[in-house]
Amino acid sequence: MKRLRFLVSLITKENDYQLEQAAAAQQASHRLGTDLDILYADNDAITQSTQILKAVQAAPESRPDAVVFEPAGGTALPQVARAAVTAGIGWVVLNREADYLTELRRSSRLPIFAISSDHIAIGQIQAQQFAALLPRGGSILYIQGPSENSAAKDRTAGMQKSLPSNIQVIALRGQWTEESAYKSVTSWLKLNLLHRVSIHLIGAQNDVMAVGARKAFLDLTNVDEREQWLRLPFTGVDGLPKTGQTWVRTGSLKATVIVPPNTGQALTMLSEAIKTGSTVPERTSTIPSSFPPLEKLTGQAP
Repeated sequence: MKRLRFLVSLITKENDYQLEQAAAAQQASHRLGTDLDILYADNDAITQSTQILKAVQAAPESRPDAVVFEPAGGTALPQVARAAVTAGIGWVVLNREADYLTELRRSSRLPIFAISSDHIAIGQIQAQQFAALLPRGGSILYIQGPSENSAAKDRTAGMQKSLPSNIQVIALRGQWTEESAYKSVTSWLKLNLLHRVSIHLIGAQNDVMAVGARKAFLDLTNVDEREQWLRLPFTGVDGLPKTGQTWVRTGSLKATVIVPPNTGQALTMLSEAIKTGSTVPERTSTIPSSFPPLEKLTGQAP
């Protein structure tokens, strides 16, 4: 059998989880003995669509056997998916709902499936962390991912579902990057000078946005105000060993949610399905967990 070739399309290089997704794919590809191309969409759905279509429409000998991608925009590229399957290319969606998968699976024997983190569960764990850190309630500044992103929507829905009624949320938007959260919080701080809203915790839907928020407070010129903000607990999501978990251990973050990368699992499932002709489940979920465990967070808030 010929050596398999996979294309992995990720959202951005400016995000530690996306870089961990790339590393997991490289490790799996090396273990499986496959060829691998990794592309980044720079947070742009049109760029991502163009990059994947170029690979799909290449000469048959240059095409990947399957595309694994994490959507950069609001949709999971249904037209590109159909073009790939028509060209005999397998299709895997990461961390996004894609209703068209059922239809494609009915009309093709190719491996076509989705692997996602359980984003509702991630939001619920964050809410439990907020409750543990703020047992008497309070207000949180909550930095969400892009408004059109289903992972961000699901994390928010899970958080709202499990959040105690004595905790209020002020929501800001980011783009999964440190810089976007820095800009969002900096703009909010300028407005907050007029209203002086009391905040007791800063929570972000990923770790790098939590760090970006922290840097915005570090740049405050008023020393007393800066120290007051920096004494608050900061929390995030992704919990990678070299970033989120390290930031918790060193005190930059109070807590994070560990979200296992899923590109390696996707490549393993693809390789097995292509080589053996086995059927792959349409949807598979990975399981998040709190770091540190929730019982260790209780009562840690100032």
